[in-house]
Amino acid sequence: MGRTSDAREKILSAARALIELRGYSALGVAEICKAAGVPKGSFYYFFESKEALALAVIDEHWTAQRHDWTRILNSDARPLQRLRQLFEETEAAQLAGQRSCGTVSGCMFGNLTLEMSNQTEAVRQRLQEIFETQVEMVDSVIADAAERDEVTVADTREAARSVVAQLEGQVLFAKLYNNASRLSAVWPNCLALLGARTPQAPVGA
Repeated sequence: MGRTSDAREKILSAARALIELRGYSALGVAEICKAAGVPKGSFYYFFESKEALALAVIDEHWTAQRHDWTRILNSDARPLQRLRQLFEETEAAQLAGQRSCGTVSGCMFGNLTLEMSNQTEAVRQRLQEIFETQVEMVDSVIADAAERDEVTVADTREAARSVVAQLEGQVLFAKLYNNASRLSAVWPNCLALLGARTPQAPVGA
């Protein structure tokens, strides 16, 4: 059991790294198995298709990201400070990736949305579910801020959708220009979008 589980993790890890580097469409099963160091037959033991592998990679990535988003957005900090921390940790992760491999990897979900949303219905639906969950999580924080009279936005759900879209768009620009510092614009833009009543102190201040 341990060996088979280890082989599956190797395939997932290799696929995730290759997808982040080159995207999904250009990859073949043989290349993924070679990178994972497992025989090709192992792939079909765990995954019925390359699409099934993509869904598994997406789910694994979302499990980790959702844990981080929950930790940040459900903390005891004031609502807008929670949002700011989310943006700062996103920028820090992109900067770390840029320093490590020389390029900004961007958001896996955003990258796959652009590449696959019109090709694979199962992947499109899964990505849509993930982005809707992100919107729900941000909406909860904005609604909390509205109850405290810290923001003036009327429709917190649509505001949350705009905030997530802005974050995703700035990550896309960071990838396009290979410059993670472009994410520093997210916070002031978010304050303007939400109609924040007062300037917010830095996180931890």
